Amino acid sequence: MIRPFGWNEFLFIVFAIQWTIALSAIAFVGGGIGGLAIALIRVSNLRIPRLISVGFIRVFQGTPLLMQLFLVFFGMTIVGLPINPWIAAAIALTLHASAFLGEIWRGCIEAVPAGQREAATALGLRYVSRMRYIILPQASRIAVAPTVGFLVQLIKGTSLAAIIGFTELTRAGQIINNATFRPFLVFGVVAVLYFILCWPLSIMARRMEKRFSRATTR
Repeated sequence: MIRPFGWNEFLFIVFAIQWTIALSAIAFVGGGIGGLAIALIRVSNLRIPRLISVGFIRVFQGTPLLMQLFLVFFGMTIVGLPINPWIAAAIALTLHASAFLGEIWRGCIEAVPAGQREAATALGLRYVSRMRYIILPQASRIAVAPTVGFLVQLIKGTSLAAIIGFTELTRAGQIINNATFRPFLVFGVVAVLYFILCWPLSIMARRMEKRFSRATTR
């Protein structure tokens, strides 16, 4: 039976934002930890770990996020470890974010002038001390804008979790659309809510990028 799109349906979609935000936050924090480890390995002199990190990045950057979600969700079931959509989405998005943030932050670390590394080495600082006190503080300033930009992409990427049954914003829209058969209205509301989530972050990323550009030209 088709029911009208009313206040309850609207609230059902709006309340699903909390799951989109929660999934984005988990993936971003987990991806940040993994990405930092990958970035540090990528700029280290450890050949084998560096090659492994390169392979990891190429796999997750060279395959669609949707396929990664399928592999985690259905792959765990095939090997006898049933997994619910929430955990599967969190794992897949965390791995995805680790690969992209690792490469972003690797580029930011390498963007720090070589003279800084040479000066730190001349002072007798070891790798960990060079990174902690000299390189990472400068690289973090460069990394702010692209990191926020990636967070916007990650929030939008959580919509793919609807494919494996996780009820976030897009999945909530699908459920209401199946009940009301008002696709333009339902997904219009979903699109507006995504815009409300992502637009402030996009503005923030652009402002930070402009601020950094002005600082470097002085």
